[in-house]
Amino acid sequence: MSPLFRIYLVRGLVAIAWAAGFSTVSDSLTATAVVLLIAYPLIDVVASLLDVREDRGTPARKLQIFNTTLSALAALALGLAAGSGIGSVLFTFGAWAIVSGVAQFTVAIRRNSPELGRQWPMLVAGALSVIAGVTYLPAALGAEPNLSMLIVYTAAGGVFFVLQAASLAWRQRRQTVRV
Repeated sequence: MSPLFRIYLVRGLVAIAWAAGFSTVSDSLTATAVVLLIAYPLIDVVASLLDVREDRGTPARKLQIFNTTLSALAALALGLAAGSGIGSVLFTFGAWAIVSGVAQFTVAIRRNSPELGRQWPMLVAGALSVIAGVTYLPAALGAEPNLSMLIVYTAAGGVFFVLQAASLAWRQRRQTVRV
């Protein structure tokens, strides 16, 4: 299997595991919840760095480098926002979801190729990230902001990464059979 398959599969499974773990602590900003909140964008940093290493010379590479930097800054911002409360964390996460969703959507468009396919799961995930991020902003400013919104977002994102990995595996198997 290709390195991109492994990156997508592991990234997706880790996101699903993160969502399961976060669901047990999402009702308040305990130390464990804050560590998990900081860890989530760092998972994206690692996956993006691995992706950049495998993606030499393609139009999507610059966006992946941008996304790596963005996610590292998001981890820092989430740690700082945690000191101001759940609303600040949700707002910060929402802003990150919007910008990273646009980047993910654009990477998926630029990776449209015979080997990688149309990247439908990544296109959908990027668009949904933007939509989710937009919904987090007013929720963050509401009377009772709630971190449980992040569980569905991260679990769904994980599922889309796993679906993209499955799509790549199917495409590679199909090309191997033709040869």
